[in-house]
Amino acid sequence: MGVVQIVTATVAFAYTAVAIGLFVRAGLGMLELIRLGAPDKTRKGERGERVKTMLRETLGHTRMLKWHWVGLAHWAVFFGFFLLFPALAQSYFEVIDPESSLPIVGHWSVWLLGSEILTVLTGLGIVTLFAIRMARQPRVNPVPPQGTASDAGQRRSSSRFENSRQWMAFYIEATIFTIVASHMLIRSFKVALGEIEHEWTSPVSTLIADLWSGASADALHTAVTVIAGLDILVSWTFFLMLALIPSMGIGWHRVTAFFNIYFKRNADGAASLGPAKPMLIDGEPADFETADPETQPFGVATIGDFSWKGLLDFSTCTECGRCQSQCPAWNTGKPLSPKKLITDLRDHLYEQAPYLKAAAIAAERGGEDPHQKINIIGNVIDPDVLWSCTTCGACVEQCPVDIEHVDHILDLRRNMVMIESDFPDEAQTMLRNLENKGNPWGENPAHRLKWAEPLDFEVPIAEAGGDFEYLYWVGCAGAYDPKAQKTSRAVATLLHDAGVKFAVLGEAETCTGDSARRIGHEFMYQMLAEQNVETLNEVGAVKIVATCPHCLNTVGNEYKDLGGHYEVVHHTELLNDLVNAGKITPVEEHEGKLTYHDPCYLGRHNRIFTPPRELLGSFAEVTEMPRTEERSFCCGAGGARMWLEEPLGKRVNRERADEAVATGAKTVAVGCPFCSTMLRDGVADAGHEDVEVIDIAQLLARTQEKRAEKAAVAE
Repeated sequence: MGVVQIVTATVAFAYTAVAIGLFVRAGLGMLELIRLGAPDKTRKGERGERVKTMLRETLGHTRMLKWHWVGLAHWAVFFGFFLLFPALAQSYFEVIDPESSLPIVGHWSVWLLGSEILTVLTGLGIVTLFAIRMARQPRVNPVPPQGTASDAGQRRSSSRFENSRQWMAFYIEATIFTIVASHMLIRSFKVALGEIEHEWTSPVSTLIADLWSGASADALHTAVTVIAGLDILVSWTFFLMLALIPSMGIGWHRVTAFFNIYFKRNADGAASLGPAKPMLIDGEPADFETADPETQPFGVATIGDFSWKGLLDFSTCTECGRCQSQCPAWNTGKPLSPKKLITDLRDHLYEQAPYLKAAAIAAERGGEDPHQKINIIGNVIDPDVLWSCTTCGACVEQCPVDIEHVDHILDLRRNMVMIESDFPDEAQTMLRNLENKGNPWGENPAHRLKWAEPLDFEVPIAEAGGDFEYLYWVGCAGAYDPKAQKTSRAVATLLHDAGVKFAVLGEAETCTGDSARRIGHEFMYQMLAEQNVETLNEVGAVKIVATCPHCLNTVGNEYKDLGGHYEVVHHTELLNDLVNAGKITPVEEHEGKLTYHDPCYLGRHNRIFTPPRELLGSFAEVTEMPRTEERSFCCGAGGARMWLEEPLGKRVNRERADEAVATGAKTVAVGCPFCSTMLRDGVADAGHEDVEVIDIAQLLARTQEKRAEKAAVAE
């Protein structure tokens, strides 16, 4: 063992011990901090299912591969990062004796070929990721000339890496590339030394080995030791960096992502969409009959109010920007970037970590927290950031590590609305109308059935023991909005003509509470929801059809927590089934080009993509917009934004309307009354009054009207 080996080995082993010690201490500190979050008892149980989900999403990269090339490159790096640890282990033998190798498998042909292939794939993967990052740098991807940036917003480029801490990503990419290069160099030195018996086990290393043909054996042995030492130092510097920078999510996610995915809201792996996460008190869904706002947190005001899962979310963010790239608020120049929201909360968490831990120690000793708590709203997160969110779920859909952005925004809104009474002025009218009239328009509840007056048949009212298969949930828009009333009449007529037995609640129906819940007024939501559940259970509703995806989502997914278990379908699903069963026969083809807009709460939140398209396909040819299905772009009405002004940036509905018009379609088919209103306004704002925005049910009803007209003429 020469001087080079002695010095290199001493440094390598000492450095490893220090790095491991600091990394373990940092990891335990992070665990201690996350456990200081508020309790969340909804993440328990179904351990087997959760393990399957975690393994499927991590080993299978199911969410990463939604972006194919990035996903494949990351997949290679993922496996390389973990499976090349044996190569790192071999470096410890090589710094002592450059001719040594791993015991048992060191000279095994299968190991040699497998590690060679894996090293090459990892190298190609990291180079690909680096190239993609460079091509998507903010400075070379400015906002398009037509502009969607605003002085109040953050968007100055179209790059998903805007607002990311780029140096961290470049450091990690350089680290992985250096490790790959060191492994290839060491293997090539050993090929040149003749220590690799079969060159076919190391094809790339053999090509590189030609460069060392004139080097002496001593020089190559020294090179093996030095590069092995470099491999060890570079590898453990990465872990040392994590220990020193606990907010380095792009590095820590290699540890925390496994746990974040395991503890996601849905054990089966479904994204945390659809039903809103209930407001929790002491880890359980809030019971407002016993809850005390004086002593218990309503929503989230300070970083310590977030659940431990929220703190884990913040620590896991990789700053990849997928959420940001899909966010309708960020894409239209609003102050909200889902990525920056999470990273700002993460930075605040680790700034406050010493105080949170001190408060926990004080509580254990029976004392009081000596530190003043910082209110997040206004100090860490601007209120406009929260009010820009449409709760469309695009961020949650795209996040590869299952961060639940929308849930955190709702929790912050809940505290603002219920405790601080701090919300946009125009929301006051909507909330007052819900409280006094049971609908956001403030219309007379006695007029709930006026939409049905023009029909030439009587719409039955649901009663206990009544003879109906489906309860038609008309919704507030379907009952009061003149445009949506046409959809209600079209649906009722189609169901009547198809012989479907249905009934409505009439005056007994009230708002589902969707807008109240998503603006943050959980108490009002529960009040409305409990009233509706009681009514639905009294009439014996089992199957429900709804024209509004927000109603469908609330009644079908959220009322379960209040004792309301119903089979809720969208009207396009039921009508499509009737067409397939031959009970409705579209006989006229739609004239002109038609495009379809996926409502967020129908598509992304409830995964209903195919039935509306099949139904349209029965009488029209659909020209898809660039952003469709799970990547569909929001109309701007969700998250109670239907009732709020939009003074910042470009209007979301105008952005989507421009996309629809760009297809050349003269008809934009929708399946949501909110989308209908927003896109109609957007198309008009764009100066395209010749483009019609219309519900699918109305289009289908037109084919029936034309058939009736032809039949009358024939007679």
